[in-house]
Amino acid sequence: MSIGLLETPFLSITAMACDAALKAADVTLLGLEPIGTEVILSRFSGDSGAVCAALEAADARVKALGSAVVSSSILNAPATTLDAVFAGPNSINPLYGGREYFLPTDHLPPLTTMKPQAIGILETQGLAAILHATDAMLKAANVELVGKEKIGAAYVTIIIKGDVAAVQAALDAGAEAVGSLGKLIAAQVIARPHDDLVKLLPAA
Repeated sequence: MSIGLLETPFLSITAMACDAALKAADVTLLGLEPIGTEVILSRFSGDSGAVCAALEAADARVKALGSAVVSSSILNAPATTLDAVFAGPNSINPLYGGREYFLPTDHLPPLTTMKPQAIGILETQGLAAILHATDAMLKAANVELVGKEKIGAAYVTIIIKGDVAAVQAALDAGAEAVGSLGKLIAAQVIARPHDDLVKLLPAA
């Protein structure tokens, strides 16, 4: 068993990269960890070939979004005690109010009893901008608010769910509403999101 480590910018791009990786190879998403800037570390497990394929798919998805992977590596046969680095209770970072880790065990019961057709991820730098965008999204289409996440440096992400057309319409309205209130990082649809990714999202 190997561990794949992927560092990508922003939660929105990280989510897209993880979904691509999970759909490309037989790997498990172990968790996400913001590292204090806009960069987030994703951890995958699987055999070395599958992890390599997953990281390649993630890299391609990030490039298609106009960004770049910060780093990508594989730990082959990691030490059995390495899990201690990720052990202990999860907590909210007092500096920015976001989770220290995104783990599959964060939300019990699971986020949804029925897998959403699509999720929408809108990320901005600036809280006022995301609030205006969220209001616009909820008014524009029949979508549900899933939750909000912060990763520091004023980056805030809102996640919505619904059918693909509704999510896209909502994201279009939200992106337009950001305007000059803040910096729009991304407004992306993930159709048929992978179960491992859904487990890491904020609770509805």
